[in-house]
Amino acid sequence: MRALRIAPDTTVTELDLPATGAHSAIQDHIGTTDAVDQSVYHGRALLHIHGNGRTIGLAQNTAAWALASAWRGTALYPIHGPVIVTGRAQDGGAAAGTTAWPSTRTRSRRPYGRHWGSGAPGRPRPTKRP
Repeated sequence: MRALRIAPDTTVTELDLPATGAHSAIQDHIGTTDAVDQSVYHGRALLHIHGNGRTIGLAQNTAAWALASAWRGTALYPIHGPVIVTGRAQDGGAAAGTTAWPSTRTRSRRPYGRHWGSGAPGRPRPTKRP
């Protein structure tokens, strides 16, 4: 199973997780034998987050936070410690063999506001008709 590991220092590493025992491999990469929280911020991806990262004082992971916030379309709560990103299967679990990662732009959200001509950078305003 293909995955990405996002470290608190913003380092991103591609991982090949075993087909059997992927959960324990994710625990190893996160650095815990305790709970690993699975969070859905995008319909095609799962973020695996250290269950006690904030409590035990792990560093804040701003890269994973920015990614999750962009996918959700709003600023989220802080994420602490390393994060593993996997694809998501139809049943909601981690998908094996994921090679295509979701984009940070989703069809349900417009990145610069509600209207096409909002004046966002690189977007022209519509012309007024006489």
